[in-house]
Amino acid sequence: MNERIEYVTTEMQKIAVDARDSFGAMSEDQLNWKPRADGWSVGQCLEHLILTNEKFYPEMDKLAAGTRKNSFIENWSPFSGFFGRFLIKAVSEDSKKAKAPSKDIVPPSDVPADIVDKFSRHVADLNAKVEACAAADVKKTVVTSPFLAIFTYSLDDAYTVLVEHTKRHIRQAKRVKGSEGFPN
Repeated sequence: MNERIEYVTTEMQKIAVDARDSFGAMSEDQLNWKPRADGWSVGQCLEHLILTNEKFYPEMDKLAAGTRKNSFIENWSPFSGFFGRFLIKAVSEDSKKAKAPSKDIVPPSDVPADIVDKFSRHVADLNAKVEACAAADVKKTVVTSPFLAIFTYSLDDAYTVLVEHTKRHIRQAKRVKGSEGFPN
């Protein structure tokens, strides 16, 4: 396995362990508690990550099968580097609140009690998909955002966004857990 893939999968596995340690013993009421009406619960943060990452599965499957080719726009867009850096910065900073770019990845208000286990299984599945893409050139392979078709960025940047976006929402979930009024 190459260093980049190993880094991504190791980071994601660390995040899954942290999520289990931080949220695994929580009740369904705690997992669904919100600090305010327009905020997300711990469970919603985890469900959002699953929904978001699954949007990339079709492209990852094509990469793993060796059937994916960059489109004309992906090959020639002068903005791919810019969009990659933009997304990395956007998901790395907690100070800027952002709305989900698609209603498809906004989690339902109530998530099931097994969401932490579901998230752990998801990370294992996701890591297997990332490992299956090891032959892809992370610098030359350019992907298009499944949410905003004008956003293209390298597979390398996509992996960084994956890790940083996941870390961001785990930090958000921890803030929810530490909020005043959180049920004990």
